[in-house]
Amino acid sequence: MRPHERSRFTESMFEIRQTRLTDAITLPSIERSAGQTFRTIQDLAWLADEDDVTVERHRELIAQGMCWVAVDNKDVPIAYLSGEVVSSDFHISELYVHLDRQRRGLGGRLIEHALGEARRRGFDSASLTTFRDVPWNAPFYARFGFEVLNECDAGLWLTAVLCAERERGLPPDRRCAMRLTLNSSPVERRADLAT
Repeated sequence: MRPHERSRFTESMFEIRQTRLTDAITLPSIERSAGQTFRTIQDLAWLADEDDVTVERHRELIAQGMCWVAVDNKDVPIAYLSGEVVSSDFHISELYVHLDRQRRGLGGRLIEHALGEARRRGFDSASLTTFRDVPWNAPFYARFGFEVLNECDAGLWLTAVLCAERERGLPPDRRCAMRLTLNSSPVERRADLAT
């Protein structure tokens, strides 16, 4: 391997690990950096200047044990996925990749890792809310099997999340809830065991 190839390879390496409470202070800067991509969409450019998730809220989510970071070779977070437990479901609250590290597969690897953990822990489904028409939103999640839900299927909790987003100024006609089934229902599991 040539020296310049080695440095490029090393620079692009990353590892996914559980988010630590001490990481919480670095996560808002990743969100702020990632949010700059919205400047490319004229009517959503204001999102780049929106308030970040607070360090306190990050700590609350980290305490639930369903948050992961992608770190560089110095163990510095460069991307993160934060989730929360809602009944028997895993809800993805946040997924951000630092602007300088985007388009390298970090977001996809974080999704795959989180979904694998959610399956292992026995969650029935994974959910999220996102923009329908932004390429790195609903179309991105659809590649992992997430499906857009209609109002009837969204359920009370996701409907409440969408309402809260509308109150924050997010355009309701462009937002949607998505869900991915992770594990079979208890009835289906019992039937599988009987066969």
